Amino acid sequence: MASIATYHVEDPMAPLAMKELSAPQHGSPATGEAIRLAARSGAYTTPTSGIAATYVQANLIVLPNRYASDFRLLCKRNPVPCPLLAESRTVGSWEQLTSNIPGVGGERLANDLDLRRDIPRYMVYQDGTQVRSHCADVCKDWSEDHSAFLIGCSFSFEAALADAGLVPAHMAYNRNVPMYATTIPLCSAGVFKQSTYVVSMRFYRRKDVERVRDITRPYVATHGEPLDWDWCALERLGIQDLDKPEYGDSPVGSDGLPVRRSAQSFSNDGDDLVPVFWGCGVTPQQAVMQSGLKGTVIGHAPGHMLVLDLRDWDILAS
Repeated sequence: MASIATYHVEDPMAPLAMKELSAPQHGSPATGEAIRLAARSGAYTTPTSGIAATYVQANLIVLPNRYASDFRLLCKRNPVPCPLLAESRTVGSWEQLTSNIPGVGGERLANDLDLRRDIPRYMVYQDGTQVRSHCADVCKDWSEDHSAFLIGCSFSFEAALADAGLVPAHMAYNRNVPMYATTIPLCSAGVFKQSTYVVSMRFYRRKDVERVRDITRPYVATHGEPLDWDWCALERLGIQDLDKPEYGDSPVGSDGLPVRRSAQSFSNDGDDLVPVFWGCGVTPQQAVMQSGLKGTVIGHAPGHMLVLDLRDWDILAS
């Protein structure tokens, strides 16, 4: 298979066709299956933002089956950070899925699939504590008692943002999206209690926030429109330091440099940058730690997603 490249732009706010950001170095643009196979072989190991444009991406959480019903309820009660796309067709299955997307069968999600190896990097938890980080596969951790769940990922609407000239800076500069623990409580569900949201963040010009909201609103299956924005949102979300995300890389602006709030004085023309926050599919992993779940739990490494065969337009809300 051809090697995969992500291409950078000088100004991530400039119009850009996403296929320029995510294509093999030779041949046709990358597909979801191509990225899965590259991850399986060890050829692709990095975050997946900007790769295989228009292919839906998903977060992964794999739980002992005794927690499966509680996790389904957690997703139903908290659809913004935990939009459930699919789950294992049978307990212990890592190769077949049951879809939670109306009108989409499990076979359309991913034709050639190995959930143990098809994500670039994984996390492993034991009794609610992280014990392995960014490992290449989880074959030895997976058991016949595990149930896997796929949660929608905001990377899935980045192609639409880019096509509108709103390329996220982390994608343009080959960085991982910054993700933050918040104090927003999740609605409890069985064993999942006293847990809180994780959010992802992208900087945008103040005057572009409404366009960003409009573009991402139909992507309900992958978190939808932002849940908050502007500098005052940090206090509402309980974020102490924007430069120190709990997951991913520290944020940068359109010039690839850190953005300082003190330098972002209010602009009458709306050119000042403000942080924009979305629900994030790392939320289930944080919930596992906060709830102290017993047993072995597996997740994707933040920013390293499972790329599916579905396309963006297959999940758009009408």
